[in-house]
Amino acid sequence: MTARIAIAGAGGGVGASLTFNLLLSGLDCEIAMVDARVNMVRSHLWDLEQVLEQEVTGTVREGSESDLAGADVLVLCAAAPLTVNTSRMVYLADNAALLEPLLRALPSGWPGTVVMVTNPVDPLCTWAARLTGLPRPRLLGYTLNDSLRLRTGICRELGLPAGRVSAWTIGEHGELAVPLFHRVSVAGEPVALDHDQRARISEFVDGWYVRHVALDSGRSSTWTSGLGVARMVRACLDGDGGDPWPASVMLAGEYGIEGVSLGVPVHLGDGGVVDVLEWELSPEQLEGLRSGARFVREAAAALG
Repeated sequence: MTARIAIAGAGGGVGASLTFNLLLSGLDCEIAMVDARVNMVRSHLWDLEQVLEQEVTGTVREGSESDLAGADVLVLCAAAPLTVNTSRMVYLADNAALLEPLLRALPSGWPGTVVMVTNPVDPLCTWAARLTGLPRPRLLGYTLNDSLRLRTGICRELGLPAGRVSAWTIGEHGELAVPLFHRVSVAGEPVALDHDQRARISEFVDGWYVRHVALDSGRSSTWTSGLGVARMVRACLDGDGGDPWPASVMLAGEYGIEGVSLGVPVHLGDGGVVDVLEWELSPEQLEGLRSGARFVREAAAALG
C-alpha cells in the first residue's frame, strides 16, 4: 500500500532533504510538499522531477494544508529563520505559532502519526500532545542527531572511521542531553572510555550546535536530519527490525518521569512508538534525565 506522507515546511533545507531521501529509500510513498513559500516548493519539485526519472519508488507533488488530514505520516519541519544563537530555545514561541494552525488542521480521530522535527523538539512535542490529544505512540520527536554527533566525537577520539561506533544520547535535545558512555561499543564489542576521553568527546558534542550556528550560514543540519528522519518515517510505517531508536516521547512513569516528552530509547513500528525501553542508568545519568524533564516541562508550560 502506498504511504501518504505530508511534509510541512518542505521548502526548507531539512524538508527538501527529507523528500529527497524518502524518494531514494525504496519506500512506496506519495509525498506532499507543504509550505507557504510556494516558489521554494516549486523550485525543489522542478529539480526532483529529474530525480523521479532515475528509478525511485515514490512520487512527489506540491501540497497544501488540506493534505495534512489525509496523511499517514505528517512530518513537521516548519520553523522560523535560523539565527546566530546559543540555544534552540530561542525559537520556541515563534515555532509553536507556526505549528499551531497545522496541528489544528488535523481532524478529531485522525489516525496518522506526527513526527516532530521542528526545534526545540521536546517542549514542542509536550505542547503538541496537549493541543492535539494524540496518543503517545503517534506523536514523536526526532532526536537521533545527538547520538550521531556523540558517535562522531568517539570516532574522532579513537581514530576510527565513521560508522564503527554504537553510542546513545538521551534526555533533552540541547544543553541537558545525557550521553550514555557506559553503552559505547565498537564493532559490537564494549569499549571503556576514560575520564579525559569522555571530557574531550563531551566538549566536541556540547559545542557542536553553537559552533555550527556561529558560521551564520543560514542552514541547519539538513543532510543528517533529512536521512535520519526518512529512516524514522520508514520505521514508523513498516518497522525497523527491532532496532532501538532515540525519540522524544511523552513519558508515563518511565524513568520516574510523567507528562513530559523527552528523548528516550524506543522501538518503532506500524503507527509510531511500539514501546519505550527503560535502560539501566547511573544515578547521575538518571538525575540528568530528570533535570531535562523539569526544564522541558517549564518551557512547554510557557506556551500556555
